[in-house]
Formats: sequence, structure tokens, C-alpha cells
Amino acid sequence: ACLLVCEIAAQAKASGSSLYKELINLYLDFSFYKEHLISLTKKGKEGLAEINQMMVDLRDNPMETINGQRVVCIEDYQNTTARDLINNETFDLDIPKSNVLIYYLEDGTKICARPSGTEPKIKFYFSVNTAIENINEIPEAESFLNTKIKNIILEMQLN
Repeated sequence: ACLLVCEIAAQAKASGSSLYKELINLYLDFSFYKEHLISLTKKGKEGLAEINQMMVDLRDNPMETINGQRVVCIEDYQNTTARDLINNETFDLDIPKSNVLIYYLEDGTKICARPSGTEPKIKFYFSVNTAIENINEIPEAESFLNTKIKNIILEMQLN
């Protein structure tokens, strides 16, 4: 990854640009993204049972909407399947089995749930995005995405 960034920086310099300008161009072309992680620790046997139940609920009774957005696909790495909820189709995934679920929402949001294999904790990874038209919109976009993440966490009762 470092070598790739160096190559991009060298090409940007050669063309009279900069790594920062190229990053801004990526935001303008592909949207502004924000990632967030929360880790919930649940102690004892009861905590482990609670974590397991959370995964069962997310897997067997999937949420249909999250923060006003339809869930369009769920990847289940444990069952190595993906469910397209729009067309009601299931596809096989060619990946190693792991107790991981990824929810994809219609606005491009991704929510991943993964319990730890060694500790009594479960982690949730959030990826949200919004389009921007110019560099001046970045602070507004970041605030909007922070609010979106907080609302998802509240709706999923993960706080």
C-alpha cells in the first residue's frame, strides 16, 4: 500500500498535481467516505450467549431497513452465501468460512458484524458515504456522516 501511495504521489508531482489534490479528486469522483468501529465487550458466559444471540438475530431475522435505508444484500461468511433482498435470490460466496455478516444498504452504507474468536466482544464496522461537488463541502459531509453513523448505532441499539 505504501508503494502504491508513493507511485501515485510521484505521478501527481510529474503532472503538476499533489497527492492531496488527487485525494480530493477521488472524493469528487467517487464520494466522501467515513469508517467507524465500535467494539462491545460482554462479560462472562452470559455475555458470550448475548453475543451469539446478536449474531443469530442478525442472521436469522435480518433488519429490513436501517436508518431509513433498505437493506439490499446480506453477505453471510459463515454460510458462504449472499442474499439479494431486492430480487430474493441467494448466491454462493467463494470465501473461507467465518462468523461475519455484512449488511449492504441502498445508499451504499455497509455494516459488518463480527464476534471475536478469543475475547467476549463483538465488533461492528460501519462504512458510510455521501457525494460532494467541491472541496468546501468536506466539513459538512463529515458532519453528515458522523450523524448518520450515530443514528445507525442508536437504531441498532448498539450503544
